Amino acid sequence: MTGIYVFDQRRAHGRHRHLSAAHDPLTRARLAETGVGDGWHCLDVGAGDGEIARWLADRVAPSGSVLATDVRPNPRSRPPVVEHDVVTDPLSEEAFDLVVARLVLRHLPEREAVLAKLVSALKPGGWLQIDEFDTSYEPLLLAGDAESALLYEKFLAAKATAMRAAGVGTDWGRQVPLAMHLAGLVEIDPHPQVQLRHPGSPDLLLLVQSTVDMHAELVSAGMTAGELDQVREIVRHPDFRATSCLMYSVHGRKPAR
Repeated sequence: MTGIYVFDQRRAHGRHRHLSAAHDPLTRARLAETGVGDGWHCLDVGAGDGEIARWLADRVAPSGSVLATDVRPNPRSRPPVVEHDVVTDPLSEEAFDLVVARLVLRHLPEREAVLAKLVSALKPGGWLQIDEFDTSYEPLLLAGDAESALLYEKFLAAKATAMRAAGVGTDWGRQVPLAMHLAGLVEIDPHPQVQLRHPGSPDLLLLVQSTVDMHAELVSAGMTAGELDQVREIVRHPDFRATSCLMYSVHGRKPAR
């Protein structure tokens, strides 16, 4: 993976836990819409702790298969996640009925080339599902006071700066449908979802995790350690409300021969 992965991998489990709680329901619902079932052969790219791969394995049993991959696999994941760099390592062509990649391509400057590789890995008639954020939209709705509101907005701006510096496509989610079309897929079906961030909500906990996982990058982007501590307090205020970024879950199908 030639991009710079912006998150601290030493704390990956906490991030994956919040990500699963916040976004697995959408990912699973959209995968179910493809009709995935017994006998399908699936690829989960950037599988993390393997939660989605495990769900897929139950769906395709007993005669199907799931290959879960990650550039830095967790050895405790079940089903096992195979080490694989989707940028540089090969994928078998026309091998999978379903390929899913969630929050992977946004981290890769080579995202269009990787998308083409994923399309090549699909069998004719197979489905590709890409779930990606557009973090250009995640407005604050309510904070405890005006100073807290300004600091939360400063944090969002610093996060966006740090992400872009690492090569992340911060608005990649909205670009996925057109990219799928240009890659030759049909039946393209984008589904946007937005959530309410409030104290204790999984999506907000995922955001707060970034104040730890991206600490050095956020400081380089203009935050202080004290301000990051304050952000963690601001989002615990009972009045705090914000809109999440947009998550786009996008389906595309490889034309049948």
